Amino acid sequence: MTLDIRQLQALASVIDEGSFEKAARRLSLTQSAISQRIRQLEKSLGKILVIRESPARLTDDGLRLMKYYRQIDHLQTEMITQFNMQETTPRPLAIGTNADSLATWLLEALSPMLEESQWRMDIRVDDQDRTHELLHNGEVIGCISSSSSTISGCNCFHLGTMVYRCLVAPSYIERYFPDGITKQSIQQAPYAEYNFKDDLQKLYLQKYHQIEPVHPPHRIPSTESFLEFICRGHAWGMVPDVQSKNLQLSGAVVELIPDCPLDIELYWHIWDLKSSMSQKLTDAIIQQAQKSLVNSTSSETFCADL
Repeated sequence: MTLDIRQLQALASVIDEGSFEKAARRLSLTQSAISQRIRQLEKSLGKILVIRESPARLTDDGLRLMKYYRQIDHLQTEMITQFNMQETTPRPLAIGTNADSLATWLLEALSPMLEESQWRMDIRVDDQDRTHELLHNGEVIGCISSSSSTISGCNCFHLGTMVYRCLVAPSYIERYFPDGITKQSIQQAPYAEYNFKDDLQKLYLQKYHQIEPVHPPHRIPSTESFLEFICRGHAWGMVPDVQSKNLQLSGAVVELIPDCPLDIELYWHIWDLKSSMSQKLTDAIIQQAQKSLVNSTSSETFCADL
């Protein structure tokens, strides 16, 4: 049995765009043509591949098939490059990352890839604990993750440590801790998180203070605005040194309790395709991570009990 690459392309476009209508525009086809190709693919495999809702999403069988197609598509692009063939449509290069890496060092690593016209970056942002799922589902060819667990058919490389600190504005301490910092006052003070998947603040409270927050947080789903929100004195939050170093040096923000870092190890996972593009991408990410992140030696020091 031979799979029709046009049918696979239609399925991928529906998932990437979120709907049959947008997939049709992307491929310059009618919506009915997209639907027909996917129905034919499902019929030939005897499986339902896509759940037709908004946005469209893959079934478990669809996920397995999509992982296969992404690898085939990647290798086809590699062949086009190797043989200097004309490529009329730029190819997407999908990778998963946490928001803090994207905001601080990842774009610098990707700059060499952007100089090659056949690639268009498709960056998927999720929490560093969850980007693994994007790779497992075949949505990306590589991801930055806090998990060191390898996925079958993939390689894993340690990138370094992203050091986070509990930062506040000096005015925040004056407002919320007039009588000193205690476990009780920390529990009551407002804090911020990136989104509902962001567990760094809770990890900090558990690690250093053995407490849980008692009030809901502010949610600021932008790395830059998250830090600005803290600088304005509205909340405390966990911010990486690579993003906040200059603000710490200037005194615009301070660590709530000195010398209480939270170390998050980061890893690069990528399909083991042994292609020049994937090797170039891996080398670029590792080299930039070595410049931007802390080495594997822990930065943690003693933090006194409150």
